[in-house]
Amino acid sequence: MGGLDWNRDLSPWGCEATTRSDEPFAGGARVHLEKLLSEAIPQVEDGLPWPVAWRGIAGYSLAGLFALWSLWETPAFSRVASVSGSLWFPGLLDWCTGRPLAASPDVAYLSLGKKEHKMPNRMMRGVLDATRGFEALLRERGVETTLELNPGNHFCEPDARTARGIAWLLRA
Repeated sequence: MGGLDWNRDLSPWGCEATTRSDEPFAGGARVHLEKLLSEAIPQVEDGLPWPVAWRGIAGYSLAGLFALWSLWETPAFSRVASVSGSLWFPGLLDWCTGRPLAASPDVAYLSLGKKEHKMPNRMMRGVLDATRGFEALLRERGVETTLELNPGNHFCEPDARTARGIAWLLRA
């Protein structure tokens, strides 16, 4: 699905921008998730020659947040990869902790660059703690969870790291 406005379509609720030059987050994730569930997934799955055994969702950065958040919104996914997920997003961990999962995920893959939490941005500095918090929360909820810390920062090899996360879901 192209044409995304990341700050609108992948954020679960509105909040301030991460920098003065960025736009604030608009909280349109529910609308985007509905479009994914009602349009994109049926179109893809209708073209498959066999029934779907499981369905996973993966994303990088804010899309990684969206992928993980979706487990609390829909039972549609049984595997998730949040690669360098923007899990620092204000209130996300508390919101998820206080709610039951809508999905019954088998496995979750989380990854982060080892330097991501060393950002000057005050909102993003908590990403390592939040990611570890999600690792603990998912394990507490019975989800087999892996957290991989990678060399570098948020922008280091995003395509290769996303591919590793998806490959991990396929092997699980």
